Amino acid sequence: MRTTPKPVLLAVILVAISNLWGTPAIAADKQDAPKNPAKSELSIDRGRTAVLIMDYENQILGMLPEKTQAAVLDNASAILKQARQAHLPIIYVVVRFRDGYPEVSRQNKRFAGLKESGRLREGTPGAEIEARVAPQAGDIVVTKRRVGAFSTTDLESILRANNISTLAMFGISTSGVVLSTVRWAADMDYQLVVVSDACADMDDEVHRVLTEKVFPWQATVVSTRELVKAIGGKPERGK
Repeated sequence: MRTTPKPVLLAVILVAISNLWGTPAIAADKQDAPKNPAKSELSIDRGRTAVLIMDYENQILGMLPEKTQAAVLDNASAILKQARQAHLPIIYVVVRFRDGYPEVSRQNKRFAGLKESGRLREGTPGAEIEARVAPQAGDIVVTKRRVGAFSTTDLESILRANNISTLAMFGISTSGVVLSTVRWAADMDYQLVVVSDACADMDDEVHRVLTEKVFPWQATVVSTRELVKAIGGKPERGK
């Protein structure tokens, strides 16, 4: 099976981005993505910030190499620990389907095969959140039937009810739930923080392009260490 060369893949992504932004693809290719203020530390308003951990279900994590799984779980655990100590709201976003998959249309290219595979069905081990980062008392779990965290959910109502204006988010995959959620939330004027090393994608190059070239236009992209420091904790060595 032939694979698409990486330069071609990047060109396709840049064309898609330029179509969304309304700028010529060539110009988009030549200009650098916006960068965070030089050497400035991340600052967040604890009273108006929520942490979103997205699609950390067993079957989704299982699609990643073991080394990648271990890394994102370590980072997610560190973030959740410090967020709980700082009393930040923690919202889990999961994708699950009822028996028989009544939510899945045959016209949906991404989900059409789920009925046959039985993946991500409510009540099955594969659809459960990985034990190391499982919800605790007081955490919120939002179930979605599509890719993005806002689509088909009551997430917006929860955020508005709790006066949340900043979302610190991470999830799997970078090109799936994270990309879709960034786009939607940015259009609704939320301030966004994406934790790059707690996100992962089945294609490492796609992850790199999104976190380095695409997301910085609409979000502040940080590491686990930077977010943990910003919410008032001290990251463990190696995080």
